[in-house]
Amino acid sequence: MKTREIAVGGLLTALALIIPFAFRGTPLQLFIPTLQYSATFASHVPSMLSMLVSPLVAAIVGLGSAIGFTITLNPVIGARAFTHAIWGVVGAVMIRRNAPFWLALVVALPIHAVGEGVAVWWLGPGFQAGALVAAGTVVHHAIDSIISLAVFRLALPVLRPGPA
Repeated sequence: MKTREIAVGGLLTALALIIPFAFRGTPLQLFIPTLQYSATFASHVPSMLSMLVSPLVAAIVGLGSAIGFTITLNPVIGARAFTHAIWGVVGAVMIRRNAPFWLALVVALPIHAVGEGVAVWWLGPGFQAGALVAAGTVVHHAIDSIISLAVFRLALPVLRPGPA
């Protein structure tokens, strides 16, 4: 792993860990315990941006997210967050194969939604709750994708400086 990958991966992992702690109990986090549903503002952004670095970094950032949500909410939400490692790696591999970032985000969406729905179905209240979580994940993923694309566009000049 290159120095840049380690540095950026460390920063993104720190964000993935901090977001659940910083937004817990604030209006930036919706939590419905009976459904095992949570939606935390921008919580997918570190995992989405990590896809631009490498598959390994995407996996590590996803694990960081899972740890953060397991500690702050509960193991079922942590299992949902673990799916960030899975769809993050898929997206990172696509980007490595020259797919555009937006396409990797689109392909990651159904993997993300189904993964989180299955986690709640198997570990939580059941199928109906899992289906609701999957639907909510589609919306949350789409919103965080827009944020990630905006951050990517803003950071691009810094990440890939052109001629002066």
